[in-house]
Amino acid sequence: MLDHLVLAAPDLRQAVADFAAATGVQPAPGGSHVGFGTANHLVDLGRGGYLEIIGPDPSQPDPEQPRPFGIDDLDTARVVTWAVRTDDLDALVAQARDGGYDPGEPRELSRRTPDGELLEWRLTQPRFDYGDGLVPFLIDWGNTPHPTSRSLPQTDLLEWRATHPDPASVRPALAALRVDLHIDIADHISLVAVVRGADGPVRLTP
Repeated sequence: MLDHLVLAAPDLRQAVADFAAATGVQPAPGGSHVGFGTANHLVDLGRGGYLEIIGPDPSQPDPEQPRPFGIDDLDTARVVTWAVRTDDLDALVAQARDGGYDPGEPRELSRRTPDGELLEWRLTQPRFDYGDGLVPFLIDWGNTPHPTSRSLPQTDLLEWRATHPDPASVRPALAALRVDLHIDIADHISLVAVVRGADGPVRLTP
């Protein structure tokens, strides 16, 4: 099941403002990722999925390591990857490995919401070396209520697909994870997300 799309940006405040202007929906503050130098805002996309807008957190010092999702190298906001949700992360990792794709070792992460609630989850790290973000990472929220249970501002995800010069190169990994993603042949790699806006469909990736 689609858990969330990751819209990474070099300037979080600007990305949130641009999204609100284009859609008429004001993303809700999610919280800071302490030690990673990032923070996020969230929008419910319907059907149990959401959009994470993530960028540098001006309230934190620069982290010792690069920020996640290649944020430090971005010059514009774009959808860089996506996550699928599972209730048994270890079993799905084992299944993927049996199918010939290694999503990596699960790790534990957490953040606090603006009202102080602690959220905890486990995930695998995104693998940009395989499909440049087209192959999703995996997330398991465990006992933490899913972000979409918190009455987030909402818009509808109208279209979700990808482009790649060689779709066959990433389909084995998608099959190993038992997830489906429509991939069109194009001369570049991209994730295409279209949401409902106040004046019609809005494409999130330039």
